[in-house]
Amino acid sequence: MNLTENIKLALRAIRANILRTILTLSIIMFGITALIGILTATEGIRTKMLSSFSEMGSNTFGIKNSGQVHRHGGPHRHRKVDNPVITIQQAEQFKENFKFPALVSLSNVANDIAIVKYESKKTNPNVKIYGIDENYLKVSGQTIAEGRNFSQGEIDGGSDVILLGKDVVTKVFEPYDTVIGKMISVGDKKFKVVGILASKGASQLASDNQAMIPVQNARWSFPADNISYEMNVMVSDAKDMDLAIEEATGILRSIRHLRLDDENDFDLAKSERLANQILDQMKYIKIATIVIGILTLIGAGIGLMNIMLVSVNERTREIGISKALGATKAVIRIQFLTEAIVICQIGGVMGIILGILMGNGVGLYLKTGFIFPYVWVFGGWLFTFLIGLAAGIYPAIKASDLDPVEALRYE
Repeated sequence: MNLTENIKLALRAIRANILRTILTLSIIMFGITALIGILTATEGIRTKMLSSFSEMGSNTFGIKNSGQVHRHGGPHRHRKVDNPVITIQQAEQFKENFKFPALVSLSNVANDIAIVKYESKKTNPNVKIYGIDENYLKVSGQTIAEGRNFSQGEIDGGSDVILLGKDVVTKVFEPYDTVIGKMISVGDKKFKVVGILASKGASQLASDNQAMIPVQNARWSFPADNISYEMNVMVSDAKDMDLAIEEATGILRSIRHLRLDDENDFDLAKSERLANQILDQMKYIKIATIVIGILTLIGAGIGLMNIMLVSVNERTREIGISKALGATKAVIRIQFLTEAIVICQIGGVMGIILGILMGNGVGLYLKTGFIFPYVWVFGGWLFTFLIGLAAGIYPAIKASDLDPVEALRYE
């Protein structure tokens, strides 16, 4: 009996036990769908994030005070303390002294629980207000959807002007409103809207629930003692990135009066490094998905084995007739093994198709293009094959070991 005939017999047996087969197929299908779907969606998110960071520029790095540094506390004593803030004076001095072919911006988070209000409508107290300079939008990869950026005069003079994120606009204005030129309130302060920021999208690190004002205005409108400023640097040529980082490090160490044996009391990170750190966290999602998918398929395999054992019992007389007509043990084993593998493969193929569609649904939303995870598709197909093989071995052996005489007497 060749493979084609075995497959035909397997399909006939599947149709004879359609309800039980559908239940087993469903478990296998949903397990593979979850596995392929989530992994495809994860790859789409990864692609979008890399694209987003490339928009910011692989030639960009940021400097801020996050982290801790060891400090000498006397003879043989060291302690770890938070890095001191980067003051506005230090940030402006760095911007002035950094003569490398690059664009430098400075910014700070002036308030991250602000309420933006227009007439009777207002946001929740969760709008993040940034103080920015004239270079911030370009260096951070952001653009204006409507209106304009701040002028140099507005930056220098700390004018009461503001750029709004899309989410803020949606919450405080009606769709038919003309937003540019309107006066809105941030807390007790009035600002004139001069621009609307282009949407950053669901996959971006920056939220659309934000607003930006000139950095000098942020100092006056939201005064605080512990505000730290961040510098972002966009190098003209990505090949000069390391040289730019070395020069930036030296300049800021000098500004912050660090000795030769002192550690840096600031953090300097390339945009690609930040992307890699975030993407590295996504591996735990993949691991969890793989574990859940494998456990689901193992459970489906156990259910399939149970169905195959029931099938052996129901088809005892059929097996006896086959043996009486000359079927060997090997033929019977292959027949039942083929049936188990075919069931798993049908469920696996259906799960792969649904998983790719589900994952690319996320990709369509993120506009990442069609993704076909070849490795995971092959891995899913191979694993369902192995599950079918494992689930069918014992029932196949049990069927092939039946005594033909006893089997023919079975009612």
